[in-house]
Amino acid sequence: MGVVAAVFLIVITLFLPPLGVWAVAGCGADLFINICLTLLGYIPGHVHAFYIEYVYYDRREQAREGRYPAGPAPGVYSDRVQTGGRSYGTIVQPTR
Repeated sequence: MGVVAAVFLIVITLFLPPLGVWAVAGCGADLFINICLTLLGYIPGHVHAFYIEYVYYDRREQAREGRYPAGPAPGVYSDRVQTGGRSYGTIVQPTR
């Protein structure tokens, strides 16, 4: 079902980039930025939306494999996207 949801999200993002960002990041700074970029031009809104979705799914896969990113992704302001949809309480952070 994860693949079907990802493909559906991509189709939604092709037509309405802010809707795709909202589905992944929720209502916050990333959504506001994407709405502004979409109003400035349709292409920048798409680039930002697909970047947000890429970071979300990449972080989700890394967490599933037990790997943890070294730092936050640049230009992403949503904690939900930064953690791949998982809260900090459910991911065991590596100790150094």
